[in-house]
Amino acid sequence: MTDKIIVSSAESIRKSLNFQFDISWQMLEYHLNNLGTEESLWRPATKGLHVVNESGTWHADWPDSEAYDIGPASLAWITWHIIFWWSMVLDFSFSKGTLSRENILWPGNMTATKERIIQLRDVWRSSVESLSDDDFLSCERTRWPFTDKPFYDLAGWLNLELMKNAAEIGYCRFLYATRKHKSEI
Repeated sequence: MTDKIIVSSAESIRKSLNFQFDISWQMLEYHLNNLGTEESLWRPATKGLHVVNESGTWHADWPDSEAYDIGPASLAWITWHIIFWWSMVLDFSFSKGTLSRENILWPGNMTATKERIIQLRDVWRSSVESLSDDDFLSCERTRWPFTDKPFYDLAGWLNLELMKNAAEIGYCRFLYATRKHKSEI
């Protein structure tokens, strides 16, 4: 009887997390639609997190703090951040766990960035779907950004992070779209 309750709990949790993921993904897709490289490299303020091209390789800024005075992130940085945390989670949960943020580069244009994000989504979905219920409920694969929590908590965190980044992209796109109208105010 206990096994049936655990399986039912795992199935219920999976369904709920998949529902959340699908909504988060739809929001991200909506905001990435028609996003070009020029817009992604636009900076909403003179300071804030951004990506820098160093001899053809795009590196991302890393904040010393998350205080508001660091300034708003560019769209390029936000998309790099999605690639960063998703790559880290996949590496630490399903591979060797040796990746670091310095290894994760921004692809350099929005076409390649969108392709990389879709690739990460596909790997994530297939990896999570392949987990047994025991692994899904276990803490064993939860190694980044926190430990000692069931894997489903990590999946829930990923859904929240995806939705947060989708909202940040949407807000930044509003700023970009209205930047020319500031003088009219």
